[in-house]
Amino acid sequence: MALTSLDKTLELRQRIETRKARIGIVGMGYVGLPLALLFSEERFRVTGFDIDSRKVDKLNQGGSYIVRIPATEIQMAQQSGFTATADYGQIAQMDVVIICVPTPLNEYHEPDLSYVTGTVRSIAPHLHEEQLVILESTTFPGTTEEIVVPLLEKGNPAGLRVARDAMSPGFYVAFSPEREDPGNDSVARRDIPKVVGGCGPTAADLACTVYKTIFNRTVPVSSPAAAEMTKLLENIYRCVNIALVNELKQLCMRMDIDLFEVIEAAKTKPFGFQAFYPGPGLGGHCIPIDPFYLSWKAKEFDFHTRFIELAGEINLGMPYFVVDNVIEALSRQQKAVCGSRVLVLGLAYKRDIDDLRESPSLTIIELLQKRGAHVEYNDPFFPTVGQGRKYALDMTSTSLDKIPEFDCVLIVTDHSQYDFATIVNRASLVVDTRNATKGIVASHITRC
Repeated sequence: MALTSLDKTLELRQRIETRKARIGIVGMGYVGLPLALLFSEERFRVTGFDIDSRKVDKLNQGGSYIVRIPATEIQMAQQSGFTATADYGQIAQMDVVIICVPTPLNEYHEPDLSYVTGTVRSIAPHLHEEQLVILESTTFPGTTEEIVVPLLEKGNPAGLRVARDAMSPGFYVAFSPEREDPGNDSVARRDIPKVVGGCGPTAADLACTVYKTIFNRTVPVSSPAAAEMTKLLENIYRCVNIALVNELKQLCMRMDIDLFEVIEAAKTKPFGFQAFYPGPGLGGHCIPIDPFYLSWKAKEFDFHTRFIELAGEINLGMPYFVVDNVIEALSRQQKAVCGSRVLVLGLAYKRDIDDLRESPSLTIIELLQKRGAHVEYNDPFFPTVGQGRKYALDMTSTSLDKIPEFDCVLIVTDHSQYDFATIVNRASLVVDTRNATKGIVASHITRC
């Protein structure tokens, strides 16, 4: 007797709960690889998909290319059956397919969904009934239902449709935003609640069943669009508050007030305040990008997100503010930025991580170079930096022993490996964008 769609769905749920389901994760980056390891820890057989053959080879050799993930974790995952591949034909063997690919902005600050659509088109020909596809890539509300679902339905040769309930044949689709925070060791990944929105209640239930195996709590919402908007709200909340303190920093500098002292005092209030800190600009994949995703989508509804766009403009302007302060600090020493030697400390977008995505350091280096400065950098996590989607630096990390040779040392990322007292002592001029030199008294320090 042939199994009904309901029977197949119940069977899939049982395979998930008993850890017998095959899990495929597309995109072995800062989101996909940690996720693959979590599933492997629960004894799932996981296949990682990536178009970068270097990543695939490294993983299959038991190595890691992310500093915070030791090779031993990859090797332990391999004992549970973890492998990596660039062959999308293996999608047909998966019960669950999770998409974790980048969603950057293009040169016009508009959403670039090419990685998502390219991945979906590669998956579609290999779909089968009762397969669950989950998108984790941050994007604007409507992406899952308006873009991903139609591409999956159009691209599979069997003519399968998305199943809106357990009684209908087809495949299931859901959206569950990633909540990775590189470098954050204070919260275990399993303790981060997982928001889930499905294309129908069965898809939502199956996706929650998947994530319950590796997260302590799932948070179902009514639709993929609600889950997509949840992720944007989380990051826009941070973007707006960081813009607030970035603007206050500029005012406080004119008023000769230490904003960091003000923030420390304000956060003693036990209610109604959360501390955010200024910096040289926003980095990472989410906070610098997500507000523009929503602003772009809002135009479809004849709505102008003025507040959000203003915050984005303030944060985008911070690298220019930093460069202006470098120019001013050099001029106080009777030096022009053109021809000056500047050492940038830190390329990563925040402390103690090996992540360059949207890092303000890259913009700052290019701005200084355009003004005629000779720029070098030091970062313990990046011996070299080549080319990315938005930059082409082709530089090698410079030894801190050469600090006395530079006209200015610019602190952009306050890695814990840096001895800032020694750095200040050896430098002729220090421009500090992170309050890294707090407590160090020296006339040649400029804090901005």
